[in-house]
Amino acid sequence: MNKLYIQTLLATAVATATVSSAAAKDLVFVSWGGAYTASQQKAYHEPWMAMNPDIKIVNDDSGGGALAKLRAMQEAGNLTWDLIDMTAASAIVACDEGLVMEIDHDALLAPAPDGTPASEDFGDMIASPCFIPQIVYSTTIGYRTDMVGDTPPTTINDFFDLEKYPGKRALEKLPLNNLEWALLADGVPADQIYEVLDTDEGVERALAKLDTIKDHVVWWEKGAQTPQLLADGEVVMGSTYNGRLFSVIEEEKQPIGMLWDWQVFDLDGWVVPVGGKNEADVLEYLKFATDTQRLADQAKYISYGPARASSAPMVGKHAELGIDMGPHMPTDPNNAKNTLLYNYEFWADNTDDLNEKFQAWLAQ
Repeated sequence: MNKLYIQTLLATAVATATVSSAAAKDLVFVSWGGAYTASQQKAYHEPWMAMNPDIKIVNDDSGGGALAKLRAMQEAGNLTWDLIDMTAASAIVACDEGLVMEIDHDALLAPAPDGTPASEDFGDMIASPCFIPQIVYSTTIGYRTDMVGDTPPTTINDFFDLEKYPGKRALEKLPLNNLEWALLADGVPADQIYEVLDTDEGVERALAKLDTIKDHVVWWEKGAQTPQLLADGEVVMGSTYNGRLFSVIEEEKQPIGMLWDWQVFDLDGWVVPVGGKNEADVLEYLKFATDTQRLADQAKYISYGPARASSAPMVGKHAELGIDMGPHMPTDPNNAKNTLLYNYEFWADNTDDLNEKFQAWLAQ
């Protein structure tokens, strides 16, 4: 997408808003529902609608199945969505299939307050030419503070140490994250994880490490399960999304701590479907909703880190709890000493094969 095209679209949107105050127009934005969509509503949607009273944003909570539904819509020529929140992995697929638009990030998006271009401010978070990063979240480990003795776990190795920390663990019923953590705990350097996993011997090594705790694992399929298992004292440690753990720790005041060591980063962001009838309005919205201040504002409502580097210093207090949110961000320097970012290309190429091997291992 060239700069002249974007400028023409934005000019058209401004002219339309100036000339006419026609009946309200609905824009359908797809996201994930719950606290996440609520954080977008407060930080982005409501302020933008206040500036554009002729437009109403309608939330569609189809995030989990968005890629398949978008594919079906595009094939049927019946697109009803205007903007979609996707994980980076799904956005890469949607972009490769031509379902969503490629974006000139510097032409479309606001620079940082100091003038740094958007592409530099987002940096490696731009996982695809079609992807506009929004938040960084992580899958990490929570533990019961009253069940780990006087020395709480500090490393991913502790998750695999049944002698030092006896009791049940909770892990997602997928190879993703678990294979990486197993290799890290088995001594594989982080920068060699995917090289090792790309071999049959590496997969066997990871599964062998998981074998050491397999009889003590409760397998989960929904992010809410681990916080509940921890709250009920049914597991001593368990993996889930950092925002889920924040909620059970700070809002429910459960005796749970966070093990940030080798948290696995993932990204969520916006993609614009090809052929949307409200494209100019959507592009105007995106410039506002992804600027430095707005991404920092979202952190008032949920403990996910803003994807812009310039937003991190502006993260303030939780809108309701009044606590500083910086220390709860996965991107906070104290929490991000050891982190792993998904190798999206590796998982795109190997998901089916590794899922098959993992399920076969589970059945043994």
